[in-house]
Amino acid sequence: MQFRTYKGTDLTVSAVGFGLWTVSTGWWGQFTEGEAVALMHRALDLGVTLFDAADTYGNGLSEELIAKAFPNQRDQIVIATKVGYDVANHGGDERRGQRAIPHDFSAPAITAATDAALRRLKTDRIDLLQLHNIGMEDVERDETWEALDRLVTAGKVRYTGFALGPAIGWMYEGIRAIERRPVTSVQHIYNLLEQHPGFALHEAARNAERDTMFLVRVPHSSGMLEGRYTVDTVFPPTDHRVHRPRSWLLNGIKKVDQLRFLEGPGRTLGQAALLWLLADDRVASTLPNIYDEAQLTEFARATDAPALADDEVGRIAALYANNFGVEEEPARFKGTMELPLSPEDAETARETVPANA
Repeated sequence: MQFRTYKGTDLTVSAVGFGLWTVSTGWWGQFTEGEAVALMHRALDLGVTLFDAADTYGNGLSEELIAKAFPNQRDQIVIATKVGYDVANHGGDERRGQRAIPHDFSAPAITAATDAALRRLKTDRIDLLQLHNIGMEDVERDETWEALDRLVTAGKVRYTGFALGPAIGWMYEGIRAIERRPVTSVQHIYNLLEQHPGFALHEAARNAERDTMFLVRVPHSSGMLEGRYTVDTVFPPTDHRVHRPRSWLLNGIKKVDQLRFLEGPGRTLGQAALLWLLADDRVASTLPNIYDEAQLTEFARATDAPALADDEVGRIAALYANNFGVEEEPARFKGTMELPLSPEDAETARETVPANA
């Protein structure tokens, strides 16, 4: 396993992390507590130290799983979690996955949510606290960021950042926050098949000469880049992928077939997808969806596989520039994808979408 340290900090994380969304929400299969904990134990054995949760994942379940899995290994793991959805008033008792609930980024709400997360985690500090799926109005609200600073000063939080989502997009929310707020980490969707706006976010950090680094989620494009889907693939009724149009599956398979050259001795396509991301030194860690031990082992050993050669990287770029030769509807993005709106206009434009990973 390779490890990376966030620029200007002492926060070191494994290059492959474990996102708790998969095992705590029920939207990527059902996991018992024992199954989830066993996967987390195996992850640590394989060198995975970063565990990424959120108070919305299973209505606090993801954080409780970390506490149950690692009661005596607090100093061996890095805990990242997220706050910002009004779980206190809209969570209820039901363990649910994605659902549309209001945000509350006020200072009292952020503080209360962090304290609640600490109780579920059974720890005295959160290594990385992220604002969960911020909008433009949240970027502009000084009160929210000042609340984060106070949590750091109080020792409850070591470092702060934000997540963009839930769907792909939110380009100018990310760019403006990177340029205007002293954040350590940004979490967003980015992969070989979906390079925009991820690349633009990374370039914004470089151009602004910020130390900001990135946690990349959905690095396999919802499993597509694992290379196992076929035209006969059928997703279970409770799986979030069942809601995607069939064209997503068929076009994705066509694209992946053109990336098979990345497979070879000692390297799977799934590992190549992670290595492509990790070639960027701005990527602190990747968060693949982990759902069984074999796949966990494959991803955890990605940094032991042969790195991508320059000609392979160039071939990827050429394929992406031509959309892999596939004719399809243009990608749809959420959030602010053109020049920044005023905070008032951004509030009006922001859509209500489910709170996912």
